[in-house]
Amino acid sequence: MKYKLIALDVDGTLLNDDHELTPATVETIKKIAEQGTEFVLCTGRAPGNSIPFMKQIGLDGYVITHNGAATVNIQTLEVVHEFEINPLALTPYLDYCRDNGVHFDVNTTFALYVQGAAGLSREALDLYKQFMVVPKELPLWADLSEPIVKVTLSGEKAEMDHVHAELSKWDNSEFTILRSGDFFIDITHKDSSKGAALQKLADKRGITAENVMAIGNYYNDISMLTYAGLSIAMDNSPIEVKAAAKEVTASNNEEGVRLALEKHCFEQSLR
Repeated sequence: MKYKLIALDVDGTLLNDDHELTPATVETIKKIAEQGTEFVLCTGRAPGNSIPFMKQIGLDGYVITHNGAATVNIQTLEVVHEFEINPLALTPYLDYCRDNGVHFDVNTTFALYVQGAAGLSREALDLYKQFMVVPKELPLWADLSEPIVKVTLSGEKAEMDHVHAELSKWDNSEFTILRSGDFFIDITHKDSSKGAALQKLADKRGITAENVMAIGNYYNDISMLTYAGLSIAMDNSPIEVKAAAKEVTASNNEEGVRLALEKHCFEQSLR
């Protein structure tokens, strides 16, 4: 089979809008994996809320998490690599959030921290629960035992549009500032991206870009789409993401991942 490594984004791609993984998609991925193809989830999520989908499908291997900031072996939870952020350089960004009432959380590879965790509203807690996350109280930098890999700003789309425009005017030479969804802005190390992490994993596995397929739906997926030999955007993607891909499949609510995989993996094996 030509495609030895297939990278799948999770939200807006693999999952439908109800955050569900459909049985037909699971069955298709299993059949392709049985033919020897390796799958990797490549997501803005953390290991704790992405590995369960790998296990639901019955896959081994790796997850690329935090938009490429950390790659983790799902069996051993070994961190294969992570892009560590300098916490002192984050100070202006966190001060901006505090001054402007913008919600933010600080992520290590395996934990998520927020300021005032004990006072979060039920609505906020329910949102975190939807993503299988239990936030912890943000400690002093010196008390964090793991490297920081990502800071996420969140809010209504119009608010995030404004914040993204504001931060884009700053000197962001130490960071990548990226929209990972309509309601999210991620701050990661300047060298961190899904594409960079996917390339590192492919190199580790001895797989060339020509033998990599990537499927995604948002701006944070563009780097992996431009790296992969075959790149596929979901129909629910913004136009810029579709332009970065070689093909467009159906939307995440129409099992676009399943349809793309069947087209390029099943049909290919019959030729």
